[in-house]
Amino acid sequence: MNLRPNRTDERVDINLTPLIDVVFLLLIFFMVSTTFDRHAKLKVDLPEASTKSSQQQQKPIVLSIDAKGNYYINDRQLVNTKLETLKIALRKTAAEAGDKDVSLVLRADAKTPHQSVVRAMDAASQLGLTRLSIATVESN
Repeated sequence: MNLRPNRTDERVDINLTPLIDVVFLLLIFFMVSTTFDRHAKLKVDLPEASTKSSQQQQKPIVLSIDAKGNYYINDRQLVNTKLETLKIALRKTAAEAGDKDVSLVLRADAKTPHQSVVRAMDAASQLGLTRLSIATVESN
């Protein structure tokens, strides 16, 4: 026979200190192990909208893209719009220029498909043409 009274008013304390320690350790681990890559593969030199024209040392390669996505290098149309054709033509034109650090001016129509512009920038990046400018017109 149990003559002791039941004590139901006893409080149960949960110790949160170990849980908080584990959470802080996980937070520190994820902060230290996360890397942030802020370097772009292709540097884009956006032109300034001013009336002054910049003096360049050499004549740049002008890559034009019309509204249908056709490529023109120095006003000469390429036979197709494939990446390999564009790379070969850019490599040949850069070799004719004779300078390793030749600049490339990308002139795209406002209605050019986005894929055509991305393909042109990708070809320039693969060939190591890092001096890329995007031609714009001054708004009135």
